[in-house]
Amino acid sequence: MDETEARPFGVWTAAALVVGAVIGAGIFIMPSQLAAYGWTGVAAWIAGGGGALLIALVLAAIARARPQEPGLIAVIGEVLGPVFGVLNGWGAWMSYCCSNAYISLTAVRYATQFWPELGRTSWNETLAASAIMAGLAWLNLSGLRAAGRFQVATTVLKLLPLAAVLAILAWIAGSNPGAFGRTPHAAFSGGDLFPAAALAFVAIMGFESASLAAERVRNPERNVPRSTILGVLLCCAIYLLVCSGIVFVLPEAEATASRAPIAMFIAGYWGDWAGLAVAGFAVISAVGGLNVWVMMQGEVPLGLARAGLLPKAIGRTNRHDIAVVPLVTGTGLTILLLLSSIWRDGAALMDFMLRLTSASGLWIYAFACVSALVLRVRVVVAALGLIFTLALMYGSGLEAVLLSIALMLAALPFYWLARRAATPAATAAR
Repeated sequence: MDETEARPFGVWTAAALVVGAVIGAGIFIMPSQLAAYGWTGVAAWIAGGGGALLIALVLAAIARARPQEPGLIAVIGEVLGPVFGVLNGWGAWMSYCCSNAYISLTAVRYATQFWPELGRTSWNETLAASAIMAGLAWLNLSGLRAAGRFQVATTVLKLLPLAAVLAILAWIAGSNPGAFGRTPHAAFSGGDLFPAAALAFVAIMGFESASLAAERVRNPERNVPRSTILGVLLCCAIYLLVCSGIVFVLPEAEATASRAPIAMFIAGYWGDWAGLAVAGFAVISAVGGLNVWVMMQGEVPLGLARAGLLPKAIGRTNRHDIAVVPLVTGTGLTILLLLSSIWRDGAALMDFMLRLTSASGLWIYAFACVSALVLRVRVVVAALGLIFTLALMYGSGLEAVLLSIALMLAALPFYWLARRAATPAATAAR
């Protein structure tokens, strides 16, 4: 296998992974989530984006320090010990299974704007979301080169409605700047900054995707840092300008109540056809984000298996060098979770899984910062990133944190199996 197949991602494809993972379906509802915060929401994007940039700099430093490792999880295992590596990797893998159910269902719900039949029953929604998952699993099993091209295309397309928002905001600024703040919005409140910043940061989470897939990136010591930092800066700028711009043009009550604020905003200036088009781009955006995490369902366990932290059977690959077992198993678990949403408690279960996903993601950032401290790279930045991450973890609630720990501990039997299999081999070698 040549390098272009083993490492199919250059800096722009890796950056597309970052942007695709961060900007999914969430941005199409985030203006409503932060509208009530007013000026505190603007500060929240700056604070949350600043925290994301701190951690991105840490990830970049780790990639430069350990370019030979297959990914961030393997570095954590190599620096802090194999147990920490496998716990983080397993927690991340399980969180992808949970979040993919929510994202695929969100994509279908946007698609009902075009095909109402999809949303007529819970079964229809579930089957359509399951079909999306199966299709993306097949795409990734066909090779990362095809999945990478798909990611670049969906990333470009998902940015079009956001570019439309920026164009409208620029036109307003030039022709009628008084439209900004025409209606009163909440003043800055220091007491509300932390919950608002936590909400903003959760929307930005996912920027570690290039670091997780470092084994697939050409010249990882150069391209992983560049793509990560570039992706974070681009995503933070888009969120700040798009969300804050919409919030300060629309009346606060109207923005808060809207279930599709970006579609409503564009339709208000360009007509109903434009609002309907935004729904189509929202589907593309959700599917593009979903593609990244389906990819990670195979890549993270593969890196752990190659590092000897999970049984070798989990890391067996097809002729395209894709880990079949974890990718197919993860897709199956996601579909089972989707099926659970049909019953009455499905909505509550999905909400819980989403919160659990956020808590699991914070552990990766925390241990990445600790690894950087041990490696003595970007020490000050890593310390600040660790403090920021622990503060967000505290704010996410004790229940979600404890359950995320329990989720990670479920990996220990697989780790012990891997160690037992490795011990006789090591003894025979001696």
